[in-house]
Amino acid sequence: MSPFPDYPVPVDELQRLRSLERHDLHDHRKDPHLDRLLELATELLDAPIGLISLIDADRQWFIARQGIDLDETPRKMAFCAHAIASNGVLVVPDALEDPRFNTNPLVLEEPRIRFYAGAPLTSEDGHNLGTLCVIDRKPRQLSDQQIHLLERIAELAMREIEMRRQSLHCPITHLLGRQLFLQLGELELAHARERHTPLSLVILDIDNFRSINSRWGHRTGDEVLTKVADLCRSHVANQDLIGRVGDEEIAILLINSTDQQATWLAETLLEGAHHIGVSSFHNEQQIHLSGGVTTLSDTDSDFASLFQRATKASELARVNGRDQIVAMERQ
Repeated sequence: MSPFPDYPVPVDELQRLRSLERHDLHDHRKDPHLDRLLELATELLDAPIGLISLIDADRQWFIARQGIDLDETPRKMAFCAHAIASNGVLVVPDALEDPRFNTNPLVLEEPRIRFYAGAPLTSEDGHNLGTLCVIDRKPRQLSDQQIHLLERIAELAMREIEMRRQSLHCPITHLLGRQLFLQLGELELAHARERHTPLSLVILDIDNFRSINSRWGHRTGDEVLTKVADLCRSHVANQDLIGRVGDEEIAILLINSTDQQATWLAETLLEGAHHIGVSSFHNEQQIHLSGGVTTLSDTDSDFASLFQRATKASELARVNGRDQIVAMERQ
């Protein structure tokens, strides 16, 4: 039996963990902007210890820290694991008087936490990924104004994290870049295997995209890319992944979707593209897509296998005359 109380699990835990993965923070490099925000929080709140922590399935780790040498702790020991379960600031005036924490090794041993205040780091999609917290070795309280200040600094820290995430996206479509799409696809493949759920991939090519750029210019090409990306976004669930994986290629990874569902979606997007209005076209030209669809097979050794099969299917759609979807069965 654990020597200290278990932590609460947020109601959106699976979605929260997926969002955390997609922020790509496990190998987070030192960020001077986050360090300065944490230094500001500890100075303004007169706290000897400050942390910006993230909480995954079984641990918390620190992407910025002041006054402490730890890099991570088990989740069951983390005060922040309690803070992410609500949408407000968690304040613990005296951990020795709080039954949730009075047997915690972080209280009874170094760093001997007595006071804790943590504000959730809430992502743009509404999930608490971790906290910005301040810690003291003596009991104390915060005023309402200080709590509000901690919340505001946590919001600034989350904005820095979101800006780092956006740097890995296509600047035109704001879709995932190829590298991050493939990386996150590998994680989703592992989850699908663990949970025995289907996983389908659609790759769409914008037909004659180079001709569009040549005839109407790159500004029109960017407009076509953006509108096709918006069309794709409007038809997928929040859990699905969309990336720009080539000059004219958009890939959609459909979580918990069968090949029939993926093919229906691809056909829907192909038809929807015909009705996209592009200012330079003057009704002279429609947007056409060629697409490939495939579903995870037991023989797929990695995400690259799935990706290559969908790519071959999209190439076959182009060879067969474009403006069509080809579904390639699992091997």
